[in-house]
Amino acid sequence: MIKLSGVIITFNEADNIERCLKSLTKVVDEIIVVDSYSTDNTKDICNKFNVTFIEQEFLGYIEQKNFALQQASNDYIVSLDGDESLSETLQKSIIDLKTNWKFDGYYCNRYNNFCGQWIKYSDWYPNRKLRVFDKRKGQWAGINPHDNFQLVPNTKTSRLKGDILHNTYQSYSEFNQKTEYFSTIAAKAYYDKGQTASFWKVIWNPTWAFFKAYFLRLGFLDGFNGFVICAQTANITFLKYSKLRELYRNNKN
Repeated sequence: MIKLSGVIITFNEADNIERCLKSLTKVVDEIIVVDSYSTDNTKDICNKFNVTFIEQEFLGYIEQKNFALQQASNDYIVSLDGDESLSETLQKSIIDLKTNWKFDGYYCNRYNNFCGQWIKYSDWYPNRKLRVFDKRKGQWAGINPHDNFQLVPNTKTSRLKGDILHNTYQSYSEFNQKTEYFSTIAAKAYYDKGQTASFWKVIWNPTWAFFKAYFLRLGFLDGFNGFVICAQTANITFLKYSKLRELYRNNKN
């Protein structure tokens, strides 16, 4: 029987972290929480559970998650964010893996709750995430803030039954603030990698992002909130490339 480590990174997740930890306690053999010096009572809540609580200045989403992986004593990982939890079906699927681990990584569907509504369409569901894996077979990569666990070549994956329940933005103002925040991080990451932002990208990419999410992926079936999500998907794309152009212009001057 293999042993599993639950690994979480947090910052000011007092509203969500208890739900996250409760969903992991019966599933994993240890829980590692790497916290970026939360200013709410995230730490106090975590200390009510049997967790290893580590405070680490935020290194970037990808870098922080790779640091957190290094703290786990087991090779087999269940990775969550502080605002995520495991559905009962997914808990059972992961427990079954302890005696039947066959692949290098396992994808899970992520089910997002936005302003009190579970979102079933657009880019938000099934929103596949590789969150159960052998840490020896890959690392966190991507472009901040869009991290993903990337397996080395010639590895095999499967999909688990059940959902990661994601308690995402609970107000439109919070969604707007995070859109500004994440677009700034993405623009800087793109700039550091030498990616460019032509005028065509600024126009076309947001347009395509909305069309794909709202029409092709049926975002309109989620009603008004579906429209808000798809419009914001276009907006964050527009802001990302606009800010990238601004970075090039400012550094040129």
